[in-house]
Amino acid sequence: MSSLLIRNARLVPIGAGDQVPDSPVDVAIEHGVVTAVGYGAERPVGAEVVEAAGRWLMPGLWDQHVHLGQWTLASQRLDLAGARSPEDAIRAVAERIAAYPDLPVIGWGHRSGGWHREVTVSELDAVSGSTPVVLISGDGHHAWLNTTALMHLAMPVRDSVVRETEWFAAYPRLVTLVGTDGTSPEAYRRTLDAAAAQGVVGLVDLEFGGGREEWAERWAQGCDRLRIRWGTYADTLDDVIAAGLRTGDVLPGCDDRATMGPLKIISDGSLNTRTAWCCEPYGDAHRLEYPAGQPNLDAAALRDLLARAHGAGLEVATHAIGDAAVAEALAAYADTGARGSIEHAQMARREDVRRMAELGIRASVQPAHLLDDRDLTDKIWGERSGRCFAFRWMLEDGVELAFGSDAPVSPLDPWLAMAAAVHRSADERDPWHAEQALTVREALAASVDGQQTVAPGSRGDVVLLDRDPLLRDLDPADTAALGAALRLIGSALTVVDGTVVHGSAELR
Repeated sequence: MSSLLIRNARLVPIGAGDQVPDSPVDVAIEHGVVTAVGYGAERPVGAEVVEAAGRWLMPGLWDQHVHLGQWTLASQRLDLAGARSPEDAIRAVAERIAAYPDLPVIGWGHRSGGWHREVTVSELDAVSGSTPVVLISGDGHHAWLNTTALMHLAMPVRDSVVRETEWFAAYPRLVTLVGTDGTSPEAYRRTLDAAAAQGVVGLVDLEFGGGREEWAERWAQGCDRLRIRWGTYADTLDDVIAAGLRTGDVLPGCDDRATMGPLKIISDGSLNTRTAWCCEPYGDAHRLEYPAGQPNLDAAALRDLLARAHGAGLEVATHAIGDAAVAEALAAYADTGARGSIEHAQMARREDVRRMAELGIRASVQPAHLLDDRDLTDKIWGERSGRCFAFRWMLEDGVELAFGSDAPVSPLDPWLAMAAAVHRSADERDPWHAEQALTVREALAASVDGQQTVAPGSRGDVVLLDRDPLLRDLDPADTAALGAALRLIGSALTVVDGTVVHGSAELR
């Protein structure tokens, strides 16, 4: 913790009724907490001084759902986001192998839900030979491997993709193919620095296969840039309970900026993989083994996990994308008394949104997903798309919204998430179900981990911006302009626990 005095900053009102001074003020931070806000605030002893020169000051941003190891690795992977067919992906694999014949191919980002046919292992084998190939879908819920990779990762040989639970279990073994260079402390530091440059002060890390000891090791090696909440999965739950760790406790080997987060449960699949569990069949159900998707856990197993976590003082983050999965997750929360969030809540019935509010369960949502999923949703969920990414319903019914990215499924970019929530379009088309859009102020409020307008007692986690993030100089009805402007905002200065973690020397 450090002391800091920020001079001449304009406060950003986060709450709709918040009142702030008309002119710039000084903000003092001591021992990680804002201690004074006003004109001519006294400089704390030994404090660094930052001259804001009229820039805008607000609470720091959070990404509430990140797979940090995968996001750190993403820059080294074969980018298949532009593949429009199996043939496009195969061609990209062949080109990568020709360029780097001695390296395995790890691809990321294809969205086969919109492709014209299913893929096979044998067609990958035809262009890859003995080079291992693992192509991870853009939603992270399945992977297309060649035979060499299947054998290397100790999975049964087959001619189809690996989906859901089987893939999640295999993912941590990728390190046996690619080594750990991509997730070294240095690589993590680069990722954390890039997040700080966006104004991010904290992340909820829901990486597959990780352990709390790994964060202690990284912390000691300089990965202590931001606040981290580490989430466990079922396979490490016993260890967490045995260690007596409750949500909010400091992770052993770290300081109070790194804490225990929730138990993460993946209760159903995804839209792209057609495994999200729905109340009604998919529009192309004739292609599917499970016409309406399916749960990954039966009712008893889901409730057992929630009850064990709740009894041990852990919150629960339950992945639920389809409307049937959302309804079942809420029933499990009600039956067990567990607390926490629905992660994604991509399609929900109105009565389940109201139930979420009644139970006090957060909606941890990723607005940028709607940009990628818009067309496929209309194709295979049809009129149900009006119940997708239903942010307006959630706010109207009293659900707490918390924004994230699900990086690397979407970029770790809170401004992109806010832009998607406000404009709901990534191209020249009109907003998709504009009735569910949020205002800029509402999107900001969902991005700051529940913090209010900076005031005495606030966390010493703040961000200084070159532009008013409320965009009050723009027409509030022109959501295209608002979205475009939000995407361009970055941080002039990012402060975590009173320490500057990003910022130009000219401010200091």
